[in-house]
Amino acid sequence: MDTRKPAPLNALTGLRCFAAVNIVLFHFSNPDWFGFLAPVVNAGYVSVSYFILLSGFVLGYNYNDRARAGEMDRVRFWKTRFARIYPIYFLSLLLSLPQLRGDYQTHTHGMFWTGVVLTPLLLQGWIPSIAIFLNTPAWTMSAEAFYYAIFPWLARWKRPVRMATHLAKMAGVWALGLVPGTLYMAFNPDGIARPDRWSYGPWLWALKYTPYSHVCSFIFGVMLANLHQMIDRGARLRLWLGVIGFGGIYGLLSLGRMVPYAIMHDGLLMPLFGCLVLGLAGENLLARALGVRPLVFVGEASYSLYLLHFSLWTLLHRWHVLDWLHLSRFDPWLSYVLLIGAAILALYFIEKPAQRKLRQLLGATTALKPQRVAAD
Repeated sequence: MDTRKPAPLNALTGLRCFAAVNIVLFHFSNPDWFGFLAPVVNAGYVSVSYFILLSGFVLGYNYNDRARAGEMDRVRFWKTRFARIYPIYFLSLLLSLPQLRGDYQTHTHGMFWTGVVLTPLLLQGWIPSIAIFLNTPAWTMSAEAFYYAIFPWLARWKRPVRMATHLAKMAGVWALGLVPGTLYMAFNPDGIARPDRWSYGPWLWALKYTPYSHVCSFIFGVMLANLHQMIDRGARLRLWLGVIGFGGIYGLLSLGRMVPYAIMHDGLLMPLFGCLVLGLAGENLLARALGVRPLVFVGEASYSLYLLHFSLWTLLHRWHVLDWLHLSRFDPWLSYVLLIGAAILALYFIEKPAQRKLRQLLGATTALKPQRVAAD
């Protein structure tokens, strides 16, 4: 059995750098500071949709063929994913403990204690009112945990033979992904005239923060990995797909409120994200530009940056650290640098060591079945 890992996709890791930083800017900046990039920062929430789709693609890229060959051990896969995500997730919850007082004041007693129990178990996202309990960005890991649970069956889907048929199926998944947002627009259950990033409503929160409203993006990513195998990595088409992806995403985001928030939040950009991923997974000028070492270096810490940035920013400013250091005149730019630096430190001194230790404790050094030894 060939247990070699597929080739690394450095350009996609490099793009994760920009996506994670964009989420930080979305939460803690004024988009107008960024000139022509203002539409991108103002719609930073779409980076989360990209991460979910990319997660499906990367898992499919690494495991689809092996799963179809019966070489994937489901239990070991789940153990390796748990070891991958939980150390930094748990750290993010510890850093968010000061937020408990605010959560106690804004929830009923029943919902508060439900959040206390479900959040460490990666289950909070199933109840919209507590989806962002304790650490706001952590809701995505509740969704990812569910996607990891179903992935071994998704990965076993029959390998596509004809590209046209596979594209039609992917179009169907995209259409399904648009259903939640379309239904929200049609029935307007929260009575919000024009929902945007600042709007609140129980149904809107269900659309934004629950696993079932984003599952099609993950499935689309898994299917995209099969499509990737059908296109030569050196094909010129890859470069054009990347250009179309970047240009199309920027064009749609530039339309602002002309594009309904309910479908922009997840679903609408799925094909353009797919073009972007296929382009950067190839061998072309665009992939080389985003695969440079500095971007990859920061991109590797994108998971830590995403999960820790909200809590670290809050602590940094609640404790007036920059004021104490007489550096507040450099804020918020210095804060962004500190968050990125903290994420890199967390990657190398907490995330990776804890992952290795957990894999050893769980007996999950690989997600593949042990190689059978032939009889003499």
